[in-house]
Amino acid sequence: MKRTHIIALVFIVIAIGAVISTVYNADTYASFEEARKHPGREFHIIGELIKDKPIEEKVVSNTLMMTFFMTDNQGGETRVTYFGAKPQDFEKSDQVVLIGAFEGDAFVASSLLLKCPSKYNPNEFEETTYVFSEE
Repeated sequence: MKRTHIIALVFIVIAIGAVISTVYNADTYASFEEARKHPGREFHIIGELIKDKPIEEKVVSNTLMMTFFMTDNQGGETRVTYFGAKPQDFEKSDQVVLIGAFEGDAFVASSLLLKCPSKYNPNEFEETTYVFSEE
């Protein structure tokens, strides 16, 4: 084989490997049940905070730790541990998105994103009529 053919073949193999690794690591939303089956593997889980159960904050080894309970979109409930400060208006959030993995019986979130209720209620706006005049 010519040297250019070998270089082209190596380049194609590297490109195929990059595409496969990108597809394999694609983030999708999962349920607690699916994440529990694959401990240690990172998942994105979307759900709602269970407001009837306690939200605990404490300092462990000089690090803030928060634990709370959440249900995913399929109704699965679990205890979540998050190492970090409790976000502002955490209890008021509509939905919570967790990024993390199961460790033992708890889901350990490395990242926590909140979807807060809208500040604006569309029913509060009045209809406005604009009149344009030509001069």
